[in-house]
Amino acid sequence: MSPISSPDGSPSPARPANSPVDGPAASLGGGPPRPRPEAEPTEPGEPVDAHLPDASKPEPNGPGVAEPTGPGVADPNGPAVAEPNGPGVAERATRDLAAQFEDEKPGRVLSGPAGLLLTTAALAVGTLALWQVFRPLSQGSKYYLIIFLAGVLPLVFLAYPADLRLPARLRARRRRANHAEATASDSETDSDRRTPALASSGPTVTDWVLVVLAVAACLYPVLPIRIGSGGGGYNAFLDRQGLLAPTDLVLGTVLLLLLLEACRRTTGWILPAVCLLFLGYGYYGGLLPQSWPVAHAGLDFSQLVDSFYNSDSGFYGTPLDVAASYIVLFTIYGAVLELSGAGRFFVELSAAAFRRSRTAAGRTAVASGFLLGTVSGSGAATTVSIGAVTWPLLRRAGYPPERAGGMLAAAGVGAILSPPTLGAAAFIIAEYLGVSYLQVLGWATVPTVLYYLGILLAVEIDARRSGVRPVVIDVGSPWRLLARFGYHFASLIAIIVFLAIGVSATRAVVFAIVLTVALSFLAPKNNGASSNDRAPSNDPAHRLTPGRLVTALVTGVRGVLAVTAVCAAAGIITATTTKTGLGPQAAALLIGGAQAATSDPTLVLVLTALLAAVALTLLGLAVPVTASFVIGWVIVGPALLDLGVTAPAAAMFVFYFAVLSEVSPPTALAAVAAAAVTGGRLVPTMWQTLRYALPAYLTPIAFVITPAGLGLLGIGGVQRIAFAAAVTALSVAVLAVAAGGWLPGVGPAGAPERVLGALAGVILLWLEPVPVTVGVALAVVAAAGVFVRRGAADRSSSGSPANPVEEQL
Repeated sequence: MSPISSPDGSPSPARPANSPVDGPAASLGGGPPRPRPEAEPTEPGEPVDAHLPDASKPEPNGPGVAEPTGPGVADPNGPAVAEPNGPGVAERATRDLAAQFEDEKPGRVLSGPAGLLLTTAALAVGTLALWQVFRPLSQGSKYYLIIFLAGVLPLVFLAYPADLRLPARLRARRRRANHAEATASDSETDSDRRTPALASSGPTVTDWVLVVLAVAACLYPVLPIRIGSGGGGYNAFLDRQGLLAPTDLVLGTVLLLLLLEACRRTTGWILPAVCLLFLGYGYYGGLLPQSWPVAHAGLDFSQLVDSFYNSDSGFYGTPLDVAASYIVLFTIYGAVLELSGAGRFFVELSAAAFRRSRTAAGRTAVASGFLLGTVSGSGAATTVSIGAVTWPLLRRAGYPPERAGGMLAAAGVGAILSPPTLGAAAFIIAEYLGVSYLQVLGWATVPTVLYYLGILLAVEIDARRSGVRPVVIDVGSPWRLLARFGYHFASLIAIIVFLAIGVSATRAVVFAIVLTVALSFLAPKNNGASSNDRAPSNDPAHRLTPGRLVTALVTGVRGVLAVTAVCAAAGIITATTTKTGLGPQAAALLIGGAQAATSDPTLVLVLTALLAAVALTLLGLAVPVTASFVIGWVIVGPALLDLGVTAPAAAMFVFYFAVLSEVSPPTALAAVAAAAVTGGRLVPTMWQTLRYALPAYLTPIAFVITPAGLGLLGIGGVQRIAFAAAVTALSVAVLAVAAGGWLPGVGPAGAPERVLGALAGVILLWLEPVPVTVGVALAVVAAAGVFVRRGAADRSSSGSPANPVEEQL
């Protein structure tokens, strides 16, 4: 149903050759629930009966199909359109649509020898990753990273096309030539005409050359063969650190270029450009005037290559270690859980929990985003997955496409913030700070609850302000669903339990995979349940047989290809920063900018945090979340640490603003994906997404500006945690009312009340007694103003209730 992606936010590329396509797409219900007879309500408050759409049997303009209007709408002939010609088609369409709007580009669908080679190599890499958990290679972790990169990097050139655009004139000439060739012979069959397109989608000669070069450059450090003055095996290679042989320099340069090309293929031009910028700074920085704070002594090219190729802070540094040790295992786990049918169950459980409430459609979308986010780590992919199922419900309830798209995007981005599977940057935090992954999960718990609290409040406000119609969703009882299929939560709970008793994160996720496989065979079957008491069935397609386990293993490895390229290339940034001392210099510049405006230490910290937030947001618009965090940590992190901010608060601050790039205009990948699903206008969808996600932009500032803000990370005593959580929840609620213009249970808020509410919400983030008192007082005054406004409206209307008013986008 939903494409499970890597924790970095990269969707799993298309399935390997000869893998089943009807697994995840098959509805847990074995087919769509029978809809009740529907009639359009004549009154805004009249409920609409609806059934939960089946992802494997889409409706026209239904899930995954964008209406052909407005900018940002998916091409009707593109991957967003799922023709109802068999289960698995809609699942592939949803996966392809998600891939279009992710940080990473969609990969090739390979068949024949190339597909077999990729499947075999991916299976070997996945097996090695699992083996490393229990029987680590005796040569050490760096040796494992060399082998892992040698297995993954060549697959990038097989799985991702070069996608180099020709000039417009050449493209037009090629189109005319292809058209003439296609119409030259009337006897040519349709299959004959399709053959060139299929052939052109496979690896080219250049791709195969890059594959060979990648294998050679990656395996060179461990090959026990003398090549001139270089080679000679792993230990000899390490002994030459700082004194590279000519062969070392050549192959290190080749690997550098290959990683830049791999990043370009998977993420676009911007990240390679940033890496080249750091590379140029390392090489030419010595030519800068020495009076400049960012000037350094200068490095020659051999020193740079040595720091990349033969040090622990370059290609084989912490980011790649995280990808090879953690991310690959969690992507395999996500694929296993998805193939077991968990995705559809989470959506149906969300629908069942709110099936008779006024805001059933909106609550279902938000709850589905949270539950899918526990096993996914991708914002745009989760947005498309929940949108494919819940957008028809939102449309029937009367949500405009733009507002529904904003809700879906904000709920989807929560996937990167939701424990126990956070984004890849969370694993890097654990490695950088030397803490357990369970601690990072603990730090993320309260902010995640506050994030979804803000979205749910916005949903309730929109439902009342916009006159949204209640939708009665035709699903079974949530308790019956939990009783029969709650086992899908078992592996998620098991991860937390294993971490709590001291099991490493890598072993915990492997044990969770084993548990998921076992439970897929023990699940009950659906024995003729009626449509009103329907529960998802566990048909044989959801049993994790050996063949399907191979599919999950290969899919998990394919899902980590792009993030591995990003993490290895991030070594260019970290190594250059370390060698040149750029981190402390940039931190001094950032603090100096704040000190130029004020000398008060508290205000300096606030201004530095605001400048850092802006810088991180702008950075996240250009590069993927993982790279954004790495760059932000080495540049912004030292500035916050120098001002006395604790390491956990600084790391989570950088993490949250790196993630929020997914909803930040003008890129806002999750909003673009949501607009493609709903057919809404792109720019209004982005602004609606920003409104739903507003609390997430402000809450991280509370981490760093006051000591009490550490309570939001679960650090400190119970009293501090409770105080911080309660006050920040009030701040989120007040900000939601100010942004939505409606106080639930009372009525519309005017401009004065909204301004007071916004001011109160911001002040409440300063978690000290005096600011909190002022913020509460302003919030009370704003609420009193809404009560007075409602009383005046009731008197003027002589007691007749006002009709809901549609908010102008």
